[in-house]
Amino acid sequence: MRRFKQTAVFTVATAAALVGSVVMGSSPAMAASSPAAACGGGSYHVIDSHAIGGLATIYLLYNGSTNCVVTWKSSKYQGVYSTTGASIQKQGGTRIDDTGSYKIYAGPVKVNAAGTCVSWGGVASNGAGSGDSWQSGWTHCG
Repeated sequence: MRRFKQTAVFTVATAAALVGSVVMGSSPAMAASSPAAACGGGSYHVIDSHAIGGLATIYLLYNGSTNCVVTWKSSKYQGVYSTTGASIQKQGGTRIDDTGSYKIYAGPVKVNAAGTCVSWGGVASNGAGSGDSWQSGWTHCG
């Protein structure tokens, strides 16, 4: 019986540690100062964007070969953990998502898609139960 209790306590402690690491991992270690910085620096430039009801703006960036999506929360909602997400899919490929409880932005999500259409989008909420999402059709096909 004692061995069972020790195993159960260890299992619960391990599960709690994993949950804690997932929650702690839900925000960028060092928040970027802009969507381009979140994607990886100066070679990325914004090629499209879409506002989500005053909650956030989804940015599609490109560096000549790689598309990157970041959902950047509006200043009014920055600093508050709320559901925020970014997604991208290359035509014929698998959708890549990053959705979690973030303070500033979700993403970056990236796909090499030179000469190929992409579908991109995101989700944002205000932390009080109200939110919205948006997803493009196939765009930027060249």
